[in-house]
Amino acid sequence: MSSVIEQVAVQVFKTEARTSVDAYGHRHPGPSVQTLQALLRITDSDGVSGYAVGKPNYLRQDQVEQSFRSVLIGTDPLAREAIETMFAVRQRTKAVELPEHTLSYVDQALWDLAGNKFDTPVWKLLGGARSEVKAYASTMCGDDIEGGLSSPQDYADFAVTLKDRGYRGIKLHTWMPSHRGALDVHRDIEACAAVRDAVGPGFSLMLDGYHWYSRMQALTIGRELDRLKFDWIEEPMDEFSLRSYKWLADQIDTPVIGPETTPGRHRSRSEWIVNDACDILRVGAMNGGGITPALKTVHMADGFGLDCEIHGNGAPNLALVGGATNVAWYERGLLHPHTDYDWVPPHLKSIVDPIDENGIVHMPTRPGLGEEYDHTYVAENLVSEY
Repeated sequence: MSSVIEQVAVQVFKTEARTSVDAYGHRHPGPSVQTLQALLRITDSDGVSGYAVGKPNYLRQDQVEQSFRSVLIGTDPLAREAIETMFAVRQRTKAVELPEHTLSYVDQALWDLAGNKFDTPVWKLLGGARSEVKAYASTMCGDDIEGGLSSPQDYADFAVTLKDRGYRGIKLHTWMPSHRGALDVHRDIEACAAVRDAVGPGFSLMLDGYHWYSRMQALTIGRELDRLKFDWIEEPMDEFSLRSYKWLADQIDTPVIGPETTPGRHRSRSEWIVNDACDILRVGAMNGGGITPALKTVHMADGFGLDCEIHGNGAPNLALVGGATNVAWYERGLLHPHTDYDWVPPHLKSIVDPIDENGIVHMPTRPGLGEEYDHTYVAENLVSEY
């Protein structure tokens, strides 16, 4: 007889962060501060649990009590397709707010449970396409910090450091709102040119710049990226306009990658393919609604002969990279001259994505998603539980 889900619980706990977030949600270096995280635990009748950690506002008590438990309790924990469908219906009715990030945490915990049940890493359950992947360094956004990312030369200097560290590629996030230097086409181009000069020809570079450029501004940047031989341009315009992206892709040689933040999971991304709005598809476990719909997106891209690059770092995204053949990179970041990405927060015992001297990230060998939580720390720093 199949096991069923018996318990769904969330622990909100205090932990430490060493970055700050601006009014627009962009992350920057910052002092060590206390912050709150939420640990979702789903346990089946065999006593096997799966976990996911996220922001408490995406794992709220009303979501757990009014939606999570009514869908999950008594359900086979391996019935992820059925569970996804049930949540999609509830997401539409809006009886309880269920953003893509919220559903992603549930799906992550279910995959983690499956991996723990079968004593197997999730990336193998997803297809086991590779045991290692090359990583590109994904920078933080531009800032005003001395010795940070305040000028094109700062980006160039940091690029040399990252290349020397072993990274096979670098993606620039340039100046965004609320920075006063945002919406500056020429400054973005100067940063891209400075980095190309610093790392030399043949080294992979990508741009994920200001997201609200006009068509002509995006075209100006795209043509410069053609000259600089960039690997791709990412989200230079509002992604709700497929025609704008097709228009851009038709006029530049640099591959256009997308969509990154468009809602609708795999279904909206199918429209990008059939409308020739991108050269490379993009999805992540978080903004794609979970590992399950993100994997559908990756396989859909493969059916059209497209690569599908995974948005973001972390255990669920690394598992997706390990599970498929048509993913070229792992996005490691966000990185900055004044931050230590390899620092381990106190609720974890290790990071899931250490990089070697050759710029390679190896897939985790632990069962499940590979995260190693310090449950004693979580219990000792508990704020609430529901």
